[in-house]
Amino acid sequence: MPAAPVNEAMPTGTRATARPSLTDALRAVESLLMSGGQRTARRNAWTSVLEDRRRAKDRVEAERVLERVSSAAHS
Repeated sequence: MPAAPVNEAMPTGTRATARPSLTDALRAVESLLMSGGQRTARRNAWTSVLEDRRRAKDRVEAERVLERVSSAAHS
């Protein structure tokens, strides 16, 4: 059976010299070092951290609004 031409072996739009992004490289290392459950747990933990930061930012903003309203009412 003859070998397939190179352009048919590669998906359209893919170059042989294309380098993975940093994210792709880190995920590849992560998959080698961690089991699936550990990866999921780490990603869930990071999602929780980001959500906590968002809530903290919202809380600070709400406190500032309440302080402005309170100081305007006492003026």
